[in-house]
Amino acid sequence: MIRIIPKPTDTPDDNSTAMVIRELKQMGADFSLLDLDAIDPLAAEVSGDLIWVCGMKQDIHQFECLDVLSFENLVINPPDAIATCASKVKTTALLLKNGVSSPETLFTASHDLAAAFLARHGQAVIKPVYGYDGIGVCLIKDEAELGEAPYYLQEYVPNDRDYRVFVIEGEAVGAICRQSPHLTHNIHQGGTGTPVEVSAEMQEAAGGAARAVGAAYCGVDLLETPDGYTVLEVNGTPNWHCMAAPIPRLLAEHLVEKEREFRKNGE
Repeated sequence: MIRIIPKPTDTPDDNSTAMVIRELKQMGADFSLLDLDAIDPLAAEVSGDLIWVCGMKQDIHQFECLDVLSFENLVINPPDAIATCASKVKTTALLLKNGVSSPETLFTASHDLAAAFLARHGQAVIKPVYGYDGIGVCLIKDEAELGEAPYYLQEYVPNDRDYRVFVIEGEAVGAICRQSPHLTHNIHQGGTGTPVEVSAEMQEAAGGAARAVGAAYCGVDLLETPDGYTVLEVNGTPNWHCMAAPIPRLLAEHLVEKEREFRKNGE
């Protein structure tokens, strides 16, 4: 069976979970919803299933619950990948370790180191370590804007757009160009999305990022530079707004295939 953890931010007008469920129904797949807040994972009531995390709360209980469930179930995305993507610091570290291009980044609790980074670049993008939808992302130019530690700072790459690439099993299956008049181009921050073809360079950058964080599927945010694409972030429970590719169908097919493989290997 496919157990589905619904995205907590779904709305009637923007319901990612329902989009994939519709495709699963058309495929005749066996599935049910799973509420992490209503079970005891230690009781082993859920076992031998595929669990798809469309979305989850960023809290200790849900992460711990998912970790325990992964012992006896196949969880997509894996708990480690979801936790990695939730942390900009760990994501950046893995991108660098695996040779994936990313803007120069500093993470420190030292005000002096942060001030020196800012002075060297003249300006920098400051981001919350744990965040989503571009909330709390700001361009700063003065040491007084640093606020309280810890500091996650990235060099500012001049741009008027970015690219969200949807990746399944290392393959970039869809992409949009996101544009806005301000720093962040997220759709939830007022950006507009236009479908674009996935180039070989996008595939290389996005696929490399997905492999670096261990995600079965993800949304990779790219910036275009004179030297190619650089990776800003990797989202382990991504949306697919504005994409021309049939992402819900592709995800449903992926889940059905992985559930079949998991069940066969367990027999």
